[in-house]
Amino acid sequence: MRMLNLLFVTIPLIFDRKVHSISSEYVSLTSGYNNTWRARNMNKVCIRASSISKDNVLEKSLNNESNSEWDIHVTSPAKINIFLRILRKREDGFHELASLFQAISLSDRLSLRSQSELAKDSMECNMPGVPTDSSNLILKALDVFRKNTGTKEFFHVRLEKNVPMEAGLGGGSANAASALWAINELSGRPATNAQLAEYGAEFGSDISFFFSNGTAYCTGRGEIMEEVESLPSLELYVVKPNVGMSTGAVFRAMDYNELSKTDPKKILNEVLSGNLSRADLVNDLEKPSFKLMPSLMELKKKLIEFGFDVVLMSGSGSSFYCIGVPNCVTWMTDLDSVSPGIFIQKARFINRNPDQWYST
Repeated sequence: MRMLNLLFVTIPLIFDRKVHSISSEYVSLTSGYNNTWRARNMNKVCIRASSISKDNVLEKSLNNESNSEWDIHVTSPAKINIFLRILRKREDGFHELASLFQAISLSDRLSLRSQSELAKDSMECNMPGVPTDSSNLILKALDVFRKNTGTKEFFHVRLEKNVPMEAGLGGGSANAASALWAINELSGRPATNAQLAEYGAEFGSDISFFFSNGTAYCTGRGEIMEEVESLPSLELYVVKPNVGMSTGAVFRAMDYNELSKTDPKKILNEVLSGNLSRADLVNDLEKPSFKLMPSLMELKKKLIEFGFDVVLMSGSGSSFYCIGVPNCVTWMTDLDSVSPGIFIQKARFINRNPDQWYST
């Protein structure tokens, strides 16, 4: 281990501070069962782009605005916990964990432009309820970067949010990591990848993970990374009911006597050997989450009945990831009938090259 309907779109690429564009026939745009499905009023077209081998491959804004308004656009991917063991409560109040993290193609999108003349940062977001003040991890990331590198630039940030909140998918942490990577690019790369991971660990447990190759065995609070070999680009479904879970509440409801005794290294080796579907996967936060929200346990049972090979909650919930082929073509509409407004998104495992950010 080492530490589809086809259409033409414009792909913005960044060289130094100027955004250029090229044309390429590369996007598969579909809706319905083959790509993405959101129940009731959550229907939304999904774009999946093939990876283009360039230094910075960035996707075109969906609202056709001029790219000249922004200095950089970056993808901000969600993550899942392929397994999650809680080992103990630490003296500092945090919990010692061991988990295999994996980046997935479900993602948000960040756009940044310089506004140093204002001497402050600002942001906007398309999703109601997302804070846009200093409590947002994106703005914290910009502050931490300036503190550590001495740069003086300030930015306006637009966040196009697709990753559900309170889902256990690391959306906020990914946003912070993506902001750190973006501002580092715009500042001439004063920080190394390892230093950016250290900056992220200053204000979040999961942020450092996104500076791995996209697959990492994480311990400590989640900030200690051991990079492992990338997993195959498996497809999965992310399923989240129209309710979220508070991570703090889940930990407070945890019974330490009910924690799994399975050695996390054993699970890791099983997954890395290519036996993910047969590995003894566990998430120690499922039981306390099910206590707080019994409907989550019923949702998991229903997903298992649909024939998926793997159904496991990610993080502290309330989302599940499902791997395999369902045995019922109407499983999505069946779920909506019992859980109105449920979020269902087809995705895949993704990874990144050392000098590039994530591309979906």
